[in-house]
Amino acid sequence: MPTPDLIVQRPEGLYCPPGDFYIDPWRPVERAVITHAHADHARPGHGHYLAAARGEGVLRARLGDITLQALPYGERIEHRGVQISLHPAGHVLGSAQVRLAHGGQVWVASGDYFVSGVGDGNLSCEPFEPVPCDCFITESTFGLPIYRWAPQREVYADIDAWWQANAAAGRASLLMGYSFGKAQRILAGVDARIGPIVVHGAVEPLNRAYREAGVALPPTHRVDELDKAALSHALVVAPPSVQGSAWARRFGDASDAFASGWMQLRGARRRRAVDRGFVLSDHADWPGLQQAIRATGATRVIVTHGYEAVMVRWLAEQGLQAEAFRTEYGDEHEEPAAAPSPATNA
Repeated sequence: MPTPDLIVQRPEGLYCPPGDFYIDPWRPVERAVITHAHADHARPGHGHYLAAARGEGVLRARLGDITLQALPYGERIEHRGVQISLHPAGHVLGSAQVRLAHGGQVWVASGDYFVSGVGDGNLSCEPFEPVPCDCFITESTFGLPIYRWAPQREVYADIDAWWQANAAAGRASLLMGYSFGKAQRILAGVDARIGPIVVHGAVEPLNRAYREAGVALPPTHRVDELDKAALSHALVVAPPSVQGSAWARRFGDASDAFASGWMQLRGARRRRAVDRGFVLSDHADWPGLQQAIRATGATRVIVTHGYEAVMVRWLAEQGLQAEAFRTEYGDEHEEPAAAPSPATNA
């Protein structure tokens, strides 16, 4: 008789039957294990939350007064006979892979993750940690061979050069990226000696949570704290929603740019209507997805949001048992309007 699956699909989300809890559910449930605090994975209304201790500040900043159990990375607890532990995913502060062990099986639900080269990771959170398992549930946001990230230090060097050239010309540099994760990653990687850094009001509460968690970010300012001369050579970090707004017009003839993995695609910058596009993603690229899956040693892989059909086909060609879960996770934090829809949703 086949061993029952440790994680199955339900209308509320991904469900662990023996433990009677959900992972990143999209409808209110009694018990939820949360991989990270992005809005498509961490939603309000659950009775009890379990998440990585490193992400407690950002989770509370986003969801307010919740019943939260914060678990340090690698520490194991048991619930209804299911052993649960959380392991770094390298995506954003507090992002975690969920390891479940029960009945001789080990399953890992990755949430969203970023795999980096040696010395070239996400400076704003712990690096991805491969977790051996029998079944690995993987995202596939950038699950196409075209998505291959350049070394991150090269991307930051390009951002610094753009900012420095603008500053020399007396122009502000408006760099847009999602307020949680991308903004802090930018701040941790740029050369703050070039000039002052201004952040939008949506970014500052998350910066505070990062700093309280011990992440080193450079000093930042609100727009009303600097005079016109200082603003003329500032780097301005803000969410994409500011584009064309009255707030953005306060910087005059600023050069604007967008930081996203979708900038890998030709035409994405044109559709975004910005001066520059920087390929900077918090998700694994095509080689990173392959590397992560191989490192788990899993013989069964379940693919979620993104290019599921492509990933399932590639995995089957490698001799793995592969299938897909239909989930309601989106790519909100990557601003998918700048990219074509994944093949499975076309």
